[in-house]
Amino acid sequence: MPRIFSSLDEVRTALGEQIGPGQPVVIDQQRIDAFADATGDHQWIHVDPERAKDGPYGTTIAHGYLTLSLLPLFGADLFHLDFGGARINYGANKVRFPSPVPVDSSLTATATFADLTEGPAGATLTIKYAVTASGAAKPACVAETLVVITP
Repeated sequence: MPRIFSSLDEVRTALGEQIGPGQPVVIDQQRIDAFADATGDHQWIHVDPERAKDGPYGTTIAHGYLTLSLLPLFGADLFHLDFGGARINYGANKVRFPSPVPVDSSLTATATFADLTEGPAGATLTIKYAVTASGAAKPACVAETLVVITP
């Protein structure tokens, strides 16, 4: 169940605290292929299981941007901001893909509220995510995202 925040003060109190990990999400070949179709990225390392057997990972791997695109899903599982108006994706300060996500991996994520600034358009919340594949020594994705919470 996601952790619920009812005010900016509650968010401010949670700065620096890790939330999660959340529920696992399995990355199967169907999801990888659907992402390839949506983005036009049909590189063999993602979509050709036969060729990928002889590739560097011995199987297909998820696109890094597929893993990144799951942050809203992971975030909804980890926390809910139950106040303010709209939530607007303002972008990312930093994104890295330290390790691959082999097909059929189970991913979990943690989130840490890193910063909160208030301005005329609303409050900007900086969230650091770490997404890890089961059994991996390093995260598959680390990203620092920015969300504007409108009044």
